[in-house]
Amino acid sequence: MNRRDLLKMIAAATGMAMVGGELWAAGMKSPDAGKTLYTADDVAMLDEIADTILPQTSSPGAKAAGCGAVMAVLVNDCYSLEHQTLFFAGLKHIKSLSKQQFKQDFMALKPEQKLALLSQLDLEAKKGGTSGLEGSSSLASSKSSDRKGELHYFTLLKQLSLFTFFTSQVGGTEALRYVAVPGKYDGDLPYKKGDKAWAT
Repeated sequence: MNRRDLLKMIAAATGMAMVGGELWAAGMKSPDAGKTLYTADDVAMLDEIADTILPQTSSPGAKAAGCGAVMAVLVNDCYSLEHQTLFFAGLKHIKSLSKQQFKQDFMALKPEQKLALLSQLDLEAKKGGTSGLEGSSSLASSKSSDRKGELHYFTLLKQLSLFTFFTSQVGGTEALRYVAVPGKYDGDLPYKKGDKAWAT
């Protein structure tokens, strides 16, 4: 093996680790990219969920950043079929929980009710619960013992909310500190307690 081949292999392996295998492979396997299972109502619900996780403070919230639409595209085009199914079943589960606990649609809930419901799911996800999805479509076919340690759908929702917000222009420039790059490197910037984290 010559040095050039070795460098190509190292670059490919490093790139795969940085980008993530699933995202890398997703572009090669989906002839239906661009078609979406999500309706405008689903996108609005994703916006509300993301905005409950990341509400408006001194900077705009997730809804102002348009996170819902980006989340729908990423799930549709980049997630595996298994994770798409889990994510979609999770949205249905949130709608169902909302009706059970508050007797109304999630979208009609008051902000504090939305927060209470999502906080309950967050706690459940941290404990590793199955979130009541045992009866959901293809997820029902797997034994609960096989699904031990399975990713909770709320973990996907929360991670995606954070990712889409902090990679948006609003999140990157208003919630975080931003300095256009390229520019001079200064490795000793002053910091005082309470300063925003850096986007760049």
